[in-house]
Amino acid sequence: MTLSQPVARDEAAPVDGVAGTVPSRTTQRALDLLRGRRLVVLTGAGLSTDSGIPDYRGPGSPSRTPMTYQEFVSGPEARQRYWARVHTGYGRFSDAGPNAGHRALATLDAALVMTQNVDGLHEAAGTPRLVALHGRIADVVCLDCRTTSARSALEERLSDLNPGWAEAHADLALRPDGDVDLVDWSGFRVADCELCGGVLKPDVVFFGENVPPPRVERCYAAVDALGESGALLVAGSSLTVMSGFRFVRRAAKAGTPVVIVNRGRTRGDDLATYKLDTGCSEFLTALLA
Repeated sequence: MTLSQPVARDEAAPVDGVAGTVPSRTTQRALDLLRGRRLVVLTGAGLSTDSGIPDYRGPGSPSRTPMTYQEFVSGPEARQRYWARVHTGYGRFSDAGPNAGHRALATLDAALVMTQNVDGLHEAAGTPRLVALHGRIADVVCLDCRTTSARSALEERLSDLNPGWAEAHADLALRPDGDVDLVDWSGFRVADCELCGGVLKPDVVFFGENVPPPRVERCYAAVDALGESGALLVAGSSLTVMSGFRFVRRAAKAGTPVVIVNRGRTRGDDLATYKLDTGCSEFLTALLA
């Protein structure tokens, strides 16, 4: 495909696997294109909505003002606000399990799955070749001694320091980052690193941080190996941030077909061979079938 070719769009495509429906012509063409090809898959928050985790920019998604890395390291008050919010939502976020889309991807035998998600659901589904571009919310790193540890252990410490906190705010809606929108966090106590007393941070890429270069290089290598005989599939990402969009640009420039499955418009629509406005779980299940 050249960048000047028109994009085939399917604005409301029913997909195989949904009772009483058949795939639209555009959806069927996209499925036919992908089947039998070497695939690299990029996933975003839209893949996890069927697991009960809200997405960032899809239709009806809640507004969000994520904390930047610079704000997180600016002082104790910012970290108190951050940990109070994520501790309140962590139980519901961590209880989420893989959905049909995750399970289909784990079975598809893609050359590589690149995910912008930090929820760990690809790992839970058993995806064999995976790069978590933004890390995993299940891990914590000390910014002083760089020791990594399990988030679950930290959550136990936070519960001990703040008994009844999460239960008292259980009525607040979960947000895409696994936090809730607290208005008062003044009484929350933050835990420090048990080894050095340093600042603890989830081992994920915040806004204002860069994806570690080795992850980016591995993903570029997988996309470059596709050529015109492979395909890049995007599932559930608006491609708003460069961490994912760069791989779509790379594939399109090389003439690699690009299929985007996402509710709502994306930054990469004009680079796509097919853009499908449909559910990720339904499409991936159909692709596997």
